[in-house]
Amino acid sequence: MSVSIGFVGGGHMASALIGGLLGKGFSTGQLQVVEVSVEARERLRERFGIDARESLDPGFTSCECIVLATKPQQLHEVAGDLAGSMHHQLLISIAAGIRTGDLSRWLGGYRRIVRAMPNTPAVLGCGMSALYAAPAANASERNLAESILSAVGETLWLTDEDAMDAVTAVSGSGPAYVYYFIEALEEAARRLGLDTAAARQLTLQTVLGAARVAAEGPEDAASLRARVTSAGGTTERAIQSFEAAGLKQIVTRAVDAAAQRSRELGAELGRRD
Repeated sequence: MSVSIGFVGGGHMASALIGGLLGKGFSTGQLQVVEVSVEARERLRERFGIDARESLDPGFTSCECIVLATKPQQLHEVAGDLAGSMHHQLLISIAAGIRTGDLSRWLGGYRRIVRAMPNTPAVLGCGMSALYAAPAANASERNLAESILSAVGETLWLTDEDAMDAVTAVSGSGPAYVYYFIEALEEAARRLGLDTAAARQLTLQTVLGAARVAAEGPEDAASLRARVTSAGGTTERAIQSFEAAGLKQIVTRAVDAAAQRSRELGAELGRRD
């Protein structure tokens, strides 16, 4: 693919996308970054050998696709800087919470926008990204957005932008939930007398192996759990303890709370004119 791509922001997610694109055959000459941090620019140059600059200029805004990879709180100012220089490019925003309608307004009515929500496993190429295209984005622009995000993992298209709040709560925040469970399982292992190294190895390989079985096989999670849970056995006793504590309800309430916070942040950030 010969398209040129400019990234506004050179943090961890932008770095993951850049690394993924280079791994898929993009050249360093096709990629540019605007990043205010001197240290981050040097890191990008050293790691990838790409052009990293301090501010927007005509050479950057002529890129055929611009990826907004800044913090959500910075996007209003960035959009103001870009307004007036957007004419034919696809704009992809990976800033959490910012709705396409608000971003379009900040850009002076520019509407060729795709919103994406990748998650942190993208750094290893095993991320999950949900995408939503504003109505003005055409099929080729949707394909371009998908090709960029699929460089770091799997993609899922949404037809309703409001569903992005659920995506944020499930896959955007989801890695933290898994890490929390890993923390708890390691702690339980240590309390039972295992040393730190053993607790970590047993926990991580168990979580990794179980996730692979679930991802690569045809059975759903409930069936897999039932297959491991023998009547009267140790696993059944543990599952009964989870159920007595209302673990499923706890998880449901936590994800609901994250989705609600995503809606709140979108509304708060979108009020800016």
